[in-house]
Amino acid sequence: MTECGHDRASAVASSRGGRADRRRRGGALLPADRRAHRGRFAFEEFTLGAGIVGARPHVHAGHDEYFYVLDGELTLHNGDGEVTVGPGHLLSAVRGTPHGFRNAGTGTVRALCLYTPAGYEGYFREVHAAVAAGAEVTDELLAEFRSRYRTASH
Repeated sequence: MTECGHDRASAVASSRGGRADRRRRGGALLPADRRAHRGRFAFEEFTLGAGIVGARPHVHAGHDEYFYVLDGELTLHNGDGEVTVGPGHLLSAVRGTPHGFRNAGTGTVRALCLYTPAGYEGYFREVHAAVAAGAEVTDELLAEFRSRYRTASH
């Protein structure tokens, strides 16, 4: 684990200096997409209820992903273990690094997720549209959508 940066060996890092707390402990709003910032980045705000898995382990080949916690505690799996952080912490999952995230606590988590470069927000639009149309969200369906965005299940 390192300070927030692009150390490929670590999927998680804390912006609060030093190591993040290692305790083992939705919905989405898409306020900025690729058009708003010329494709440089996109971000969304999301919430996860208690015990909800936001994403099972996966790997991005085409973008980096960052999670900034606003409320609650977010747990990120980094391929080797888990780290849990609270408000004001930034977690990074750089391309090529297995990761997944969840709310392992009893309260609601609210966080921002930033993608750079932009484009992966389209994955979430596709998932939300499929759910709204009545599709059953299966591992196969998620794998199909992820493949369109240079992402694979891990």
